[in-house]
Amino acid sequence: MGIGKIGVVGAGQMGTGIAHVCAVSGLEVTIQDLNPDQLKKAIEAIDRTLERQVAKRKLTGEDKQIALARIRTTDDFSEFGDCDLVIEAATEREDVKREIFRTLTPHLKPDALLASNTSSISITRLAAATDRPEKFIGMHFMNPAPVMQLVELIRGIATDDATYEAIRALCEETLGKQIALSEDYPAFIVNRILMPMINEAIYTLYEGVGSVEAIDIAMHLGVNHPLGPLALADFIGLDTCLSIMQVLYEGLADSKYRPCPLLVKYVEAGWIGRKVGRGFYDYRGEVPVPTR
Repeated sequence: MGIGKIGVVGAGQMGTGIAHVCAVSGLEVTIQDLNPDQLKKAIEAIDRTLERQVAKRKLTGEDKQIALARIRTTDDFSEFGDCDLVIEAATEREDVKREIFRTLTPHLKPDALLASNTSSISITRLAAATDRPEKFIGMHFMNPAPVMQLVELIRGIATDDATYEAIRALCEETLGKQIALSEDYPAFIVNRILMPMINEAIYTLYEGVGSVEAIDIAMHLGVNHPLGPLALADFIGLDTCLSIMQVLYEGLADSKYRPCPLLVKYVEAGWIGRKVGRGFYDYRGEVPVPTR
């Protein structure tokens, strides 16, 4: 099953990164978003990341221009009519994703594959919102996609072998990524382990055990994590962290997955991390400053 043309739904941080990886790997890419400003920002972000790769001699200047030429943008799902695979990378809300798939599928060719970049939501349920559950799979790219080597693959109950093998080959042979195959359980492997750790770090702050800086230094130097859990939460987005914890809490019915009230408060305040300039750190100055 040849995959040469990719569609990406959503021009946010993840959609932009996925488009970058695909274009550098020689694939034609169409990015769709309803917000023209977001599409403009996506191309600018890809251009900047490519330039950094040129500066590090991972790409040539010619490679950069060729990759950019492979990317087009649109606000219309009908532009996906010639795509072999469409990857949804919208916000981590099941109702939003299901509506996207219901609107998208009439525009696709019959043999087109579908994937979701969801980091927590049931692939089986999302696939049921389409006309091709057997051609649907989870492709959870790590953030930032151009740097991180893992793609978590998740088969829904209906995902057929041909779809899995085509996506596995795409990830390993075309994109140069390593895969980890997860069963279709809430939050899969990575976030099933990572998000409770972040949530516990927030509880540690909430209960006054340590400050923002103390918690992050402790995990950075004490466990050799490259980034402390609160700084990592800001990078991921506190809204995304909360959504994943809610999926875990509701899906597994275990109190150990209850989102920390402080996490809820930060999201209610709109302080959701780097993308808005404030989270557990304030990023509006030259140096990030803890907000608690």
